Amino acid sequence: MIKKFIFGTPFETEAITGGGEIPAVRLEENPGGIPYFSAAVKEDGVTLTRLMDEGERIYGLGENIRGINKRGWIYESDCTDDPIHTEGRRELYAAHNFFLTEGRERFGVFVDAPQKVTFDLGYGDRDQMKVTVSAGGFALYLLEGDSMRQIVREFRRAIGRSYIPPKWAFGYGQSRWGYECEADIREVVRRHREEGVPLDSVYLDIDYMERYKDFTVDQEKFPDFPGFVREMRQQKIHLVPIIDAGVKIEEGYPVYEKGVENGYFCKKEDGREFVCGVWPGRVHLPDVLNEKARAWFGQNYKILLDQGIDGFWNDMNEPALFYGEDYLEEVFEKLADYGRQELDIKSFFGMKNLVLGVANRKEDYQSFYHESRDGRVRHDQVHNLYGYHMTRAAGEAFDSIKPDQRILLFSRASYVGMHRYGGVWTGDNSSWWSHLLMNLQMMAGLNMCGFLYTGADLGGFGADATEDLLLRWLELGIFTPLMRNHSAKGTRRQEFYQFGHPEDFRNILGLRYGFLPYLYSEFVKAAMTDDMMFLPLSFVYPEDEAAAEVEDQMMVGESMMIAPVYRQNARGRYVYLPEEMKLYRFRSLTSADQELLGAGHHYVKAELSEVLIFVRPDHIVPMSEGGCSVEDIDASRLNLLHFVRTEGTYELYDDDGYRKDVDLESGLTVITVKADGTVSVSGAGRPECRLR
Repeated sequence: MIKKFIFGTPFETEAITGGGEIPAVRLEENPGGIPYFSAAVKEDGVTLTRLMDEGERIYGLGENIRGINKRGWIYESDCTDDPIHTEGRRELYAAHNFFLTEGRERFGVFVDAPQKVTFDLGYGDRDQMKVTVSAGGFALYLLEGDSMRQIVREFRRAIGRSYIPPKWAFGYGQSRWGYECEADIREVVRRHREEGVPLDSVYLDIDYMERYKDFTVDQEKFPDFPGFVREMRQQKIHLVPIIDAGVKIEEGYPVYEKGVENGYFCKKEDGREFVCGVWPGRVHLPDVLNEKARAWFGQNYKILLDQGIDGFWNDMNEPALFYGEDYLEEVFEKLADYGRQELDIKSFFGMKNLVLGVANRKEDYQSFYHESRDGRVRHDQVHNLYGYHMTRAAGEAFDSIKPDQRILLFSRASYVGMHRYGGVWTGDNSSWWSHLLMNLQMMAGLNMCGFLYTGADLGGFGADATEDLLLRWLELGIFTPLMRNHSAKGTRRQEFYQFGHPEDFRNILGLRYGFLPYLYSEFVKAAMTDDMMFLPLSFVYPEDEAAAEVEDQMMVGESMMIAPVYRQNARGRYVYLPEEMKLYRFRSLTSADQELLGAGHHYVKAELSEVLIFVRPDHIVPMSEGGCSVEDIDASRLNLLHFVRTEGTYELYDDDGYRKDVDLESGLTVITVKADGTVSVSGAGRPECRLR
């Protein structure tokens, strides 16, 4: 059941697809009308407050720091370009304003507000929850249900079906900021193919562009780009270029000229285009909240689609600002004054803070405007929608340009609603063990907010990866839908062949392709039924108090639990099993031990190149025999991991991986295993199945 409450005049975010059908209560007329909360209205916003139970747990908020249970910290929805993802952060790249709480009461809350929202979940007072929406209207949706998972399903039905990428996008991708030209990419592909290490995609960071201009290709580095794209496809490799938010200001550049001619860029209060700096230097920002401008920007993706590209990643779309040009002029004047001074402690740090304060400045976000269908609106009042609508621009364009084909699309910045158009990656993380654990802990919260196609930069984007960190991170990454190894220019190279044990990488990445039938099936079923693919243990075992304390294990789909190793030099780890499970310890696709473990706490060994899988009672996990690309996987022959005491049934979904018209019913194969080992198969594909 969903209840809707409105304060002021909310900006229509289109996050809720059926919101108009839900009766609404106006808070101005009834400030105490929201169950479980008291409301305080001030000039700078509205604060909702409630006392929490001692053991109350809070889940959700999508992409965010800290653990699965969000209680005890303060979080801000204010999409921010900042790569330092430490425990002290309050905001990251996304605004996912949905959370659930379970204690004396059980309910979910979605704050549909594109401006800054603060969630104090026991930070100011450990027993108190405060949700503060900064000045401006908002809608609040309250959801109640019999279980946390039911509430999530209700919310997911309200916000619309999650994006489903092409099947090849579930393969392994290699990326680095610094692949400069065709030769660099050929070397990456050659090394993977020669070593038998699976690979489906290579990502193109900003280096491929002509002077960092969107929708261009540097002709010196890629003299025949369509031919190069075809060459890669012949090797079963997809190239995935980056698209940034800022459009370079340059006469003769068609994207810039068309945008200016039609008034498609964000403007200042005086009507002139807002000028800021990003990768190319001085840029304008497309006004993606303007329907006509959004359609225009999206159609520009056709330039690369026509050259054979079938996947994109959108970046710098919080939007990130290196500087606002008007303020930069002031900074240069002040720096000239500092240049005439003897810098003491006060003036030195004044100069330092002046320079450091240029990027992503709050006042710059308050200095430009959008022309939306609801009229003119200042950017800071809709800031959290920018990445969503940039990605929406591409997704809507793909529907007209390639109406029958799935295109890979994911973004850095996002808001609830963008999940219908693309996935997300979790931004510029670092090669830290703590970020490996954070990757695992983010997955369930992202699923709750509709983002199923998601993953982190495996191995870490910033800092220097070690071989053991990368191996352990890949052991988690083989289960995340988006599986990409990505790193920053200036850091240690972290392609598998930069390290001394290629066989370990071959074996671990081979497991991804072995598990792909199960992972793809669970993903599509979760998307089509508004469910989660990654679940905290407490969502599956709600009566188990110990399960609710587990923050480093995760259920993946209906049949398995994973427990990655996330500590340096660890050769095993402790796990908690809410019920008896079968442990498979994989060293490769063809080498695995298995043992039964009873409910309770266990220490399990996991050497550096071993992957642990826990299968639930009367459940089945279908596996392929692998391949060097998704195209190589033979879906007609499957091996079955199983733990069957009486009878286990698994509904396997499969399709060609390209068509948009996903039909869950027609694509299902039912696999049944009985306790005596009898296997029966019925339905769509009828693969040959054997027990493992």
